[in-house]
Amino acid sequence: MDQTTTIIKDTSANPAPLGLLAFGLTTVLLNLHNAGIYEMNSMILAMGIFYGGLAQIVAGIMESKKNNTFGLTAFVSYGFFWLSLVGLIVMPKLGWVAASSTQGMIAYLVMWGIFTGFLFIGTLKISKALQFVFATLTILFFLLAIGDATGNASLKLFTGYEGIVCGAAAIYTGMAVLLNEVYGKVVLPIGPVAK
Repeated sequence: MDQTTTIIKDTSANPAPLGLLAFGLTTVLLNLHNAGIYEMNSMILAMGIFYGGLAQIVAGIMESKKNNTFGLTAFVSYGFFWLSLVGLIVMPKLGWVAASSTQGMIAYLVMWGIFTGFLFIGTLKISKALQFVFATLTILFFLLAIGDATGNASLKLFTGYEGIVCGAAAIYTGMAVLLNEVYGKVVLPIGPVAK
């Protein structure tokens, strides 16, 4: 009896640009608030739920079809980060639970900083652009935690601008991956892929 092997080719689209853009745009918009440019508002919360949250989760699930454990872990995790952050803001306002204490928020931000630091180590095998995104995101989480711990208004303002840089880097990386794929050549460089 002859045995045959069927190879199924993955022809699904690259989900990385979606995930990076969802993260980047939402991060920039939140950090414009953190930089004191406008108030916390429904636009930020809606972006946190629908683009930063749900779109990244979709991108992460799609990364699993690409056999990309890093992309799956990062996008799904940060998608749920955005949903949890919106929950931390909205649930107390709805009277569902008490607002998180300052110490609770510091712990939340430190844990995300540690998680992101480990993911940064993973980017050392991927690209310079992702290294920059994850390095600035790691710094952002720890600056947010320090800002909450100290109550230093100047530090919080600086942190907002650092967050804008982080989000802009993710937008750049997402657009680079997208445009490089569309044009079949390097339109926007992302740095060499590590060997």
